[in-house]
Amino acid sequence: MLNFDFYNPTRILFGQQRIADIGKHIPPQAKVLLLYGGGSIKATGTLKEVLAALGERQVVQFGGIEPNPSYETLMQAVAIVKEQKIDFLLAVGGGSVIDGTKFVAAASMCEDDALHILKTRGSSIKAALPIGVVLTLSATGSEMNNGGVVTHKSTQTKSAFFSPLLFPQFAVLDPTKTYTLPTRQLANGVVDAFVHTIEQYLTYPVNGYVQDRFAEGLLLTLIELGEKSLHNPEDYDIRANLMWVATLALNGLIGAGVPQDWSTHMIGHELTALYNIDHARTLAIVLPAMLTVRQDAKREKLLQYAQRVWHINEGNEQQRIELAISKTRDFFERLGVDTRLSAYNLDSTDVEKILAQLQAHKMTALGEKREITLEVSRQVLTLCL
Repeated sequence: MLNFDFYNPTRILFGQQRIADIGKHIPPQAKVLLLYGGGSIKATGTLKEVLAALGERQVVQFGGIEPNPSYETLMQAVAIVKEQKIDFLLAVGGGSVIDGTKFVAAASMCEDDALHILKTRGSSIKAALPIGVVLTLSATGSEMNNGGVVTHKSTQTKSAFFSPLLFPQFAVLDPTKTYTLPTRQLANGVVDAFVHTIEQYLTYPVNGYVQDRFAEGLLLTLIELGEKSLHNPEDYDIRANLMWVATLALNGLIGAGVPQDWSTHMIGHELTALYNIDHARTLAIVLPAMLTVRQDAKREKLLQYAQRVWHINEGNEQQRIELAISKTRDFFERLGVDTRLSAYNLDSTDVEKILAQLQAHKMTALGEKREITLEVSRQVLTLCL
């Protein structure tokens, strides 16, 4: 097992009607900026609950944070923070709202050009406003980690950033808040959590027995409950388990002390930035092809994955690996998530555009061993067609 530091200070408030408890974790005199996406939190009554829980605190609202939050939109929120002298941020929404709120938290305290945060992957962050979260969509795990992803629309650049100053102070996880989500978003959440887990698990062995078993447990849970969640919209236990899986998939626990890949995400980011394809759906496109192209480097873990996750015990090693990859693709497709570029009307000319973006963003040595060159990415993307 590799050396590691593990630190996660986020308090989780899990269960029904926990929004009522947020007042215990926000200073009474705080001036709060409440950030959200579209109008769904108004229609579902969540906004009303949040405002009631905030009591007599001064509250300013900022809506309109889009999926794949943009730098341009978020800088409008930064201006409000400075103008209104906001001292606490409350994100009410899914991963995009939370990621955007993290950026606002850092950019509001940044003395330099806020774009520097994205250009340095967050290493330039010296201070950030405190953040709380009310989660309404379980997928990204952003509610319990220190990272985010923001898109700079003018350059079609999707950038990740990280800082220990960006852990939310608390996160409310009420599974009932996911009851009204569209099937598409539910499926996306399952895929997102699945691939987050795979990126930290399916690399090469370092005898991280605990991490492997944790990861396999998460994958098995997603496989068992993923499809059921689409057909049982108000089954509390299914939604509760999926919400907790998504959080655990990216709160640092399963990735501590083991190598991590993230190449599928880096290529997927370019698909979102260029073509506005849902983040999770880009992952479903890229992952099966990535595993196929990288199967020699990932051979030992692919065989482990085949046996422990998909219960494949028959056939020679090559057959077991191919079947495990095929079952992964089939799982995504059963969720209603397409796994080919052609499903989004993209072809070989688009492959060249994606490669050009990867090169422009210096994504030319990806993967757990930095062996994924542009030529390897070309092989992956061609196989995605």
